[in-house]
Amino acid sequence: MRIATWNVNSVRQRLDHLVTWLRDCSPDIVCLQEIKCLDEAFPREPIEALGYNVVTHGQKTFNGVALLSKYPLEEATPRLAGDDEDLHARFIEGVVSLKSGVVRVACLYLPNGNPVETEKYPYKLKWMSRLQEFTKLRLKTEEPLILAGDFNVIPAAADAYNPAAWTNDALFKPETRASFQTLLGLGMTDALRAVTDEPGQYTFWDYQAGAWQKNWGIRIDHLLLSPQASDKLIDVGIDKYVRAWEKPSDHVPVWIDLDLETA
Repeated sequence: MRIATWNVNSVRQRLDHLVTWLRDCSPDIVCLQEIKCLDEAFPREPIEALGYNVVTHGQKTFNGVALLSKYPLEEATPRLAGDDEDLHARFIEGVVSLKSGVVRVACLYLPNGNPVETEKYPYKLKWMSRLQEFTKLRLKTEEPLILAGDFNVIPAAADAYNPAAWTNDALFKPETRASFQTLLGLGMTDALRAVTDEPGQYTFWDYQAGAWQKNWGIRIDHLLLSPQASDKLIDVGIDKYVRAWEKPSDHVPVWIDLDLETA
């Protein structure tokens, strides 16, 4: 089973890219972030034509997440628990039943948190605390769990071309990285770092200053796996080539292959 995540940075603007990549990569489950449209405006038809079930949690102009699955999505639940006043469309969870049991996938778009001197940074840290509580609860089920999405977290210096440039940024502040490590400490595994220690494994390149051409990237899109999922991990990949397409997203897809019986 292949599970992927991609911050598409407006699904309607990148629909051709998305459809092309879905055909090329053929993932079983896809987590999309920053769809930037209401549910009713999501371009379902060309995606459903490729055999995907689609559930969305959208928001006009900003944020928005979606789950695409070649298998029926059960218990599709929007919103991250812990703050009834948080109306941002940043989270959706779905369950897929396979021959081997259920797989639970949470698609998330974690707050950026900048500028750090504003209320945006405490909101980011609170959101991460809510994600920790969600994860604790889900880990008790001892089911394969995948947290996939744009975490807006650079976990370590090896995950940035120029770590010094990010020192005071919300994505790399010590409190941010510590919160991410807390997630791992609960028992989650950073899929990419389970298969390679190599630096330069980037998933985002800014549109400014020729960052893509110079490979000034960062790794902020992650798939975190519960023990029941990490035990089944076969491979991880970053589809960097899509960043070279015309008018691309500033993020690229990341995927994992799990040894799960799907029939």
